[in-house]
Amino acid sequence: MATYQMGSGHAVPMTLFRDNRDRAVKAILEKLLSGLKFSTGNLVVLLEGGKDKSLYNTDVDYVFRQESYFQYLFGVKEPGCYGIIAIDVKTGEKKTVLFVPRFPEDYGTWMGELLSPADFRAMYEVDEVFYVDELNVYLERVEPKLILTLSGTNSDSGLTLQPPEFDGKEKYVTDCDLLYPILSECRVIKSPAEIEVLRYVAKVSSDAHIKVMKFMRPGRMEFEGESLFLHHSYSVGGCRHASYTCICGSGMNSSILHYGHAGAPNNRPVQDGDLCLFDMGANYCGYAADITCTFPANGKFTADQKFIYNAVLDARNAVMSTARDGVSWVDMHKLAGRVLLQRLAEGGVLKGDVEEMLEAGVSGIFQPHGLGHLIGLDVHDVGGYLPTEPKRPSEPWLSKLRFARILRAGMYVTIEPGCYFIDWVMDRALADPNIAKYINVEKFNSFRGFGGVRIEDDVLITQTGTENFALVPRTVDEIEATMSSA
Repeated sequence: MATYQMGSGHAVPMTLFRDNRDRAVKAILEKLLSGLKFSTGNLVVLLEGGKDKSLYNTDVDYVFRQESYFQYLFGVKEPGCYGIIAIDVKTGEKKTVLFVPRFPEDYGTWMGELLSPADFRAMYEVDEVFYVDELNVYLERVEPKLILTLSGTNSDSGLTLQPPEFDGKEKYVTDCDLLYPILSECRVIKSPAEIEVLRYVAKVSSDAHIKVMKFMRPGRMEFEGESLFLHHSYSVGGCRHASYTCICGSGMNSSILHYGHAGAPNNRPVQDGDLCLFDMGANYCGYAADITCTFPANGKFTADQKFIYNAVLDARNAVMSTARDGVSWVDMHKLAGRVLLQRLAEGGVLKGDVEEMLEAGVSGIFQPHGLGHLIGLDVHDVGGYLPTEPKRPSEPWLSKLRFARILRAGMYVTIEPGCYFIDWVMDRALADPNIAKYINVEKFNSFRGFGGVRIEDDVLITQTGTENFALVPRTVDEIEATMSSA
């Protein structure tokens, strides 16, 4: 059996991608037959893989990572490829064909031995392999009645995937709209083989987080934690890529949701008394992890830090014990907000009726992001706002939700409640009489400069509950014990 494997890392069988193709073909045929587009003839699904991208106008390339839909169906690690699934609509029989770049012989000097089509066929367990310059000849031989290409707009980024161009395209009937929602929905429910890859990359990421937690101390730089995480993920786990730019915020930086960007590249020295909020996830064979740990830089929580941390932990635990197949994700966001507000009221930060506060959007002052997101081949995975699913809520404190669906067994999501004290948000809250009436101003203002807490787990939804793949210390006692053992 052909596999993808980095060192002693998880061996990903190529059957994973074959099974993905089977699922996609079944969904496509159901859609076509229900729409009575046609009932006989050849249908071709044609996808273009990712391309090498140069660093501006230099001859240096970014480290290549495969386009996610192409990865989902073919599992190919090389750039510049095309893939076809040819389907006989009447019988349902399919053939998988890969098209790879044809390189001049002297490329072998720079790239090593050039693989033949037979080599690629064995490596990816597809039916046939040709060169990209033979794509038009292949299509002329197959005579497809319809070619489905891929185009659609990502509901998280707002960016649109453009359909592939290929020689002779004008000769065929093509549809670039049908495929995107079908494949996106296929990606929402993870297969058993995908779940094992996700379990592996979450374990690698969890172990790396624990190493970082034991390493970080006052005086060390935030980026030292990032460096250690990336080193462990790659050297031990075989994860060449991170799923996103590491967020390693300490002190007030822990309240910046996407800290670590180019303008603030995890470059602050950690101070005694800081909270560290480290949001980092490795990537293996295209599959993502996304885990956040919050811990005290000196290994001991202060009373205020323990209070806020436990409030967030209680919100996380409430969702973890309630989420399951058939439960509304919007309701889970509300549940987390309700628990957080209750704990903040018990600690004297807020006052008044919790349900009234929830409806007024007070929880959005402390947690200005959604409860979590779908995760898989993309860290913010596709399938959130498809045409057949609930639309984005309009209320300001719910509008940041990355999906509003009913949970289904096999979904893989992050559960990541948080509580942050952000000066401009706090100022806005105090200036709004509809919000300010619930705030104990003196206690509220005492948390200026506190930073923030986020607890983020990678969670499989099951029929009866949840399974957490993030295996990291979570309680105050667990975190302090882990850090004291360094």
